[in-house]
Parts: sequence; structure tokens; C-alpha cells
Amino acid sequence: MDFSSTSLRVLRQVAESGSFTAAASQLGYTQSAVSRQAAALERSAGAVLFERRFDGVHLTPAGLTLLRHARTILDSVAEAEQELAGSSSPTELVRLGMFPSAGALILPPVLTRLATAGPHLTVTTREATTPVLIRALRAGSIDVAVLTSRPPHRPSDGESPQLHIETVADTELLVGAATTGMFAGRTAVHVDELVDAPWIAAPSSGAEPLLGVWPGLPGRPRIVHTTRDWMTKLQLVAGGFGVTTVPSRMSIVLPHGVSLLRVEGAPPEVRRILLARLPGRPGPGISAAIRAITSVA
Repeated sequence: MDFSSTSLRVLRQVAESGSFTAAASQLGYTQSAVSRQAAALERSAGAVLFERRFDGVHLTPAGLTLLRHARTILDSVAEAEQELAGSSSPTELVRLGMFPSAGALILPPVLTRLATAGPHLTVTTREATTPVLIRALRAGSIDVAVLTSRPPHRPSDGESPQLHIETVADTELLVGAATTGMFAGRTAVHVDELVDAPWIAAPSSGAEPLLGVWPGLPGRPRIVHTTRDWMTKLQLVAGGFGVTTVPSRMSIVLPHGVSLLRVEGAPPEVRRILLARLPGRPGPGISAAIRAITSVA
């Protein structure tokens, strides 16, 4: 087998992006160039590595096997490049991924704790939805991911080997509404009152669930604004432009003009906060990050 580092980077990026087009955009290649690299990689491997499905491109078992080795090879290439450039550093890099609402509550105190762990740690972070973070873990782009899941709380992708996942905490889903307006002075709302409410939600796709609308709401929700940014979402709520779902743990960072309401007439919605990483014994830096996240959350 004769693999180039370029083809292995394509393999890793396709695994993370879930499509040849998105991988090409991230790598700065054309889509046809990525397709050629993928085809050459399959010829060299003598096996089918990519499977096209309705929800994007997935790696086959053979592709996952090669990806596991590609992570090691590409990490070694990166270390060699640093040493040859005379920029090798004694610090250990820890790459964290978190679902959007975790950043405001968990990230700052986690980074503070890791900063006191010593100068040997360099921490980078990225924000994404749980499906994207799982793909990034598989691809080796991040080391630890803080995920969220809804019942029955199985956020893994079903691929092998299974990710190492542990529960950190549970949080109840509530509805955020303006302190003035139709729900002013209320601490609860019946689910029937939310049927015709104007909702502020995050954009969704076939691979990612709709976020910001109460789950199981009868009929089709009336979504008036879409945004992934939590600050924008909450400020729109404060201005009386709609309602959105909010984890109860976010109560301490709500802007002025937003109150949280429990939903009556429907089963409680619990969201679980999870820590995920690739299987195997974690290094000192990853272990420190896990301790910090667990302690904060």
C-alpha cells in the first residue's frame, strides 16, 4: 500500500465533514480533486473506504480501520514538520469540542482550571453540534467532546470501536420567554399554549435535530427566526420576538428580560451532558481536561 499524506488528510476530512464537497471546502481543494484522491486511496487500499448514504458520506469498516492509522501517521508528520522547522514545543496539545450552550457555562471555568495545571498544556476549543463533534472525534480533529443527548440517551454513531462515553450531568429543558408579554409573571406554561407560539430555533438538517422548539409539539411549529448563536437567540427572546427552549443550567447566564418556564401537560424533557473520547488510555493532558470538565459540570 502506498498512501500519500494528502490522501490521508482527505480521508480524515471526509470522515469529519460527512461529504466530499464539505471536505473540499475545508481543505481548499476542488470537489473533483477530493473525489480523485478518494478513488486513488481506495485503489491503493484494495477496498471500498467510502459509502454514500442519504445523509452523506460515511466510512466503511475498512475506511474506519485506515482512519485509525491515518490519525497516528498525520500526527507524526505534524510533529516532524515542527521539529524540522525548529518549532517543537514541550507543551501537550488538548483539543476540546463542546455543544453550543456548553460554552457559556462550562468553557471559561474549565480553561481556568487547565491554566493552573501548568504551562505544559496548550488548549484549543471548537463549538459544534453533537453529530459534528462525534465525527470530529472519529477523524482525530479533537481529543475530548462535551456532548448532549436526549432520551434514550444514545448519542454514539454506532461505529466501531465504540467511543468512550461517560455521563457528566443531567439538565431539564425549559422554555425561555420574555418577562413582558403573553407569559409575563408566569413560572409555567401548558404545552397547548405553545402550539401557536412564535419559535426561535437553530437551523436543522437531516443529520441534526431541530433545536429550540419544544419536542413533540403538536402540529408544525411556527418558526419565525433561526440562528445558531445563543446570545442572538436569547436577545430575540428578551425583545419579545419569540420563545425558545433553554437548558435549566443556563439560568445563571440569562440576559435581562428573559424568564424560564416549566412546561406542563407534557413529560419532562431531560438533556444529558456527556464526555466522549476515543477508546484507549488517555494521555495526561486529556485526563486533566476530563477532570476539569467533570468538576465544573
